[in-house]
Amino acid sequence: MGKYNAKHRLVCGVNVVAAALESGGEESSGLRSRVHSLVYVREGANPRVQKLIDCARQRGIDVKQLERGELTRLCATDRHQGIAAYTEPIEHKTLAEVLRNNPPARRFFLLLDSITDPHNFGALIRSAAAAGCQAVIYAKDRSCQVTPVVEKVAAGTLGAITLCQVTNLARTIETLKAEGVWVYGLALTDAVSIYATNLNGDIALVAGSEGSGLRPGVLQACDAALQIPMPGEVESLNVSVATGVALFEAVRQRLELEKKH
Repeated sequence: MGKYNAKHRLVCGVNVVAAALESGGEESSGLRSRVHSLVYVREGANPRVQKLIDCARQRGIDVKQLERGELTRLCATDRHQGIAAYTEPIEHKTLAEVLRNNPPARRFFLLLDSITDPHNFGALIRSAAAAGCQAVIYAKDRSCQVTPVVEKVAAGTLGAITLCQVTNLARTIETLKAEGVWVYGLALTDAVSIYATNLNGDIALVAGSEGSGLRPGVLQACDAALQIPMPGEVESLNVSVATGVALFEAVRQRLELEKKH
């Protein structure tokens, strides 16, 4: 096995390792990572795992077999599906790079305020990538970082969307607004229905933390607060579910506009 440095990250699971291998031979773009080495439990036991082992060997990537217990300790979970890989670190773009790489004309960003649960963070990244967002922007502090759990829940979509860490989310919102981006905070009360809001053009949606939602300063910086009407008895949705609804309402409106043109 090759030598690792502190920056190498471990990802586990068939889909995540497959996504890393698929991007491993390309020039780095956005968050595309390169596999440094691969570890697995046993050859031939799982055809999908075997395919990844063969792919890694064909590309000259270091491959090593481990005992299942050793891989479980390495991944800190038994849900590794018998395979893991060491990859280059996630690349984060600056806000300036995000804006430069996505010139005006239907910019579509997702901002996250104090999301701390890795399962929610991974699900939000996956939804944003599926909806065609160009970037997920979140604060360096008071936020979950990219972990093996996040990568597994994101299910290979980290290579399909840009991540951007910022120091001050409220200040970032002001910068986006100055660039002509309409910024909408997702809230539970004192908000306009998302279905009555025009989500075409350059927009950013801002989702708040699992417990308390958007911080007051962040919500105040937004152009408007939006809510999802819920006629049932349930008062709120999980943040990743609610954000997914909002993202795909924007997608629906954008597709409708395309049809008219």
